[in-house]
Amino acid sequence: MDHYLLILTLIGAATFLMAWMPEFSKKTGISYSVFYIIAGVVLYLTIPEYLPDPLPKNNESLTLHLTELIVIISLMGSGIKIDRPFSLNAWSSPLKLIGITMLACIAAAACMGYYFLSLGIASATLLGAALAPTDPVLAADVQVGPPNDKAESEVKFTLTSEAGLNDGVAFPFTWLAICLGLMISGEQTSLLEWFAFDLIYRLIAGILIGWISGKAIGFLLFRLSDKSDFLSTRDGFLAIAATLLVYGITEFAHGYGFLAVFICSITLRHYEKDHKYHKELHSFTDQAERLLLSLLMILFGGTLVMGILKPIDTKMIVFVLLFLLVVRPITAYLALKTAKIKNKEKWVIGFFGIKGLGSVFYLSFGFSEYNFEHQDQLWAIISLTILLSIIMHGLSATTVMKKVKN
Repeated sequence: MDHYLLILTLIGAATFLMAWMPEFSKKTGISYSVFYIIAGVVLYLTIPEYLPDPLPKNNESLTLHLTELIVIISLMGSGIKIDRPFSLNAWSSPLKLIGITMLACIAAAACMGYYFLSLGIASATLLGAALAPTDPVLAADVQVGPPNDKAESEVKFTLTSEAGLNDGVAFPFTWLAICLGLMISGEQTSLLEWFAFDLIYRLIAGILIGWISGKAIGFLLFRLSDKSDFLSTRDGFLAIAATLLVYGITEFAHGYGFLAVFICSITLRHYEKDHKYHKELHSFTDQAERLLLSLLMILFGGTLVMGILKPIDTKMIVFVLLFLLVVRPITAYLALKTAKIKNKEKWVIGFFGIKGLGSVFYLSFGFSEYNFEHQDQLWAIISLTILLSIIMHGLSATTVMKKVKN
């Protein structure tokens, strides 16, 4: 059998079916990620010899860059569909989740990793940084709809904006884990250097470049294009082009590209806010994201078959369940305690701290910068967390969101 042709055919089938998956998920109440994971499991059980090796540790660079790509595309799409303009008051709920819940989740996961799972301090910190962010990629079922969708709820707005912001804000703590590892190894670095450069400078650079880029792209697309037929365009692929451009510029400047892309998308979204072109930009990012997601979920299903969960023991299972069902919901509820939303909505926001491909990226990135201990165990914990999150959240999101809406 021609391996290349078979893989092309499978990619074609997976992406072809994705055109109908969102509507199918609405009718069944089951996230389409679940179906693609099952497809991956079946394929790797039946014809593994014809398929690429899905294990991240055997494809470090590919894993890093594929997850990086889908996350930044998802961040651009998330920002473009948020109708609410930014202000400290209007965005108080997601900002509380970033400033309180995410930091508490990082600390709790790191402490449990160190004391309960007996990981080293650097590995435990990396685990906390990778698990804390709510994933923008797998959270479509609990996010707001397309631009200018009048049915926006506080729950969906909070989860969408949190997922957009925290992927960038969690990055300093990945660097903290790397810094701790280098310090333990005797390398010339310090926590002061981490604080000044990896925390302060990179965050500020990401915010500034994202804001300036959003203003500049908005001016080009909505002002100059109206004055010149030559510059006039309504191509949706410019959303992807802008994503890559802003991300690349920010990373060249050593800022946080994730944060810059989301800030850019929010800024662009509110440049000529009611313009129909925003829907075209969002539609293209959504399609590109779903195309990549279908392939990555199949590969994730393959990792389950190929043994990524082999190191799992009882302690790790307890850790994952505590993190998903206790740490995240309780810290989110406490962060939102003074928010003017219903108690059941606070618990829903807390429960849907979905974990996904962003966690895979952070772990891959950490491993690319430093040789952490317990790498197999960390891959197993992250994979189990993602799997259980997809099952729990993927089977309940549609039903819960309908009840909250009512």
